[in-house]
Amino acid sequence: MDDYLEDPLADPADEILRLEAERDEFRDKWMRALADAENSRKRAEKDRRDAEQYGGSRLARDLLPVHDALTRALDAATEDQRAASAALIEGVELTLRELSNVFAKHGITVITPKAGDKFDPSFHEAMFEAALPGTVAGQIIQVMDNGFRLHDRLLRPAKVGVSSTPAS
Repeated sequence: MDDYLEDPLADPADEILRLEAERDEFRDKWMRALADAENSRKRAEKDRRDAEQYGGSRLARDLLPVHDALTRALDAATEDQRAASAALIEGVELTLRELSNVFAKHGITVITPKAGDKFDPSFHEAMFEAALPGTVAGQIIQVMDNGFRLHDRLLRPAKVGVSSTPAS
């Protein structure tokens, strides 16, 4: 507009075109700023949800060995030991059950493969491979440790042995 005032011979049509171009440029910048603000809001909301869901993953990972130890203790107890120390065994079972309830409350699930299941690298870690008669390649033949997931993320894969027996 200052150009128009300084130059009384300037064509008003040219000035209108210049102002319309400037308006369009400002509108484009404004729309981009709105889109950036909306994207930032969505990103912040996603970050907040992720922090809420996965913020405790380090603590959860640190508790996995506790779950393992309690499970192993119960698995190792013989019938004689169970009979002689019923209260102790019951205490360990209650502790494991409470830990499992806390895990469930916070979205932690146990991955419990069984011998004969198909190996899935998304959830299992192959610790060894062996040819075992009566199995097929890619079939789980032994489970060393259960795995764990936090919601849809893998905390720890299940540690398994896998058959390498070729198809007959």
